[in-house]
Amino acid sequence: MPYPSREEALALLHEWTGNESLRRHAYCVEAAMRHYAARRGAPVEEWGVTGLLHDFDYEKHPTLPDHPCKGAEVLRGRGYPEDLVTAILGHAGQAPRETDMARVLYAVDELCGFLTACAYVQPSRKVADVKVASVKKKFKDKAFARAVNREEIFKGAEELGVAMDEHIQTVIDALAADAERLGL
Repeated sequence: MPYPSREEALALLHEWTGNESLRRHAYCVEAAMRHYAARRGAPVEEWGVTGLLHDFDYEKHPTLPDHPCKGAEVLRGRGYPEDLVTAILGHAGQAPRETDMARVLYAVDELCGFLTACAYVQPSRKVADVKVASVKKKFKDKAFARAVNREEIFKGAEELGVAMDEHIQTVIDALAADAERLGL
């Protein structure tokens, strides 16, 4: 089966996820995935729906291995492509990240959450005003956005072979380009 359309993916996300904060996180990861896909000459729509769906089951199954394994069963049951399912499994360490899409999903997931938190403490509350240097400084403050796994952010950039500064700026740019819809 081909990739689901964005509308199909969005319907599935909304069916499974009522929490607006979790939905917003999915939209942020979608934006980052689309941005990276465009930069790398990859299929933007496919990467976008993968980002949109990466945590669709999290509200119902918030702990490993249920998340994302239970969601993967749903996706497979709908006939979604295996590379989409494997990338989603890989973002939570439940499958190897062997494709560029899987590595990018892993690399942007936690960073999107961290950058959202960084934007919220800006006087303007705009992600476009977030600077790489301030993000790196906030990494050291363990009380700031404590739920975000910083090691996954660092490992994600390393797996992509991208310098941390460049990775942070790329995701800032992705979120800033869609800031109105994302509430950032």
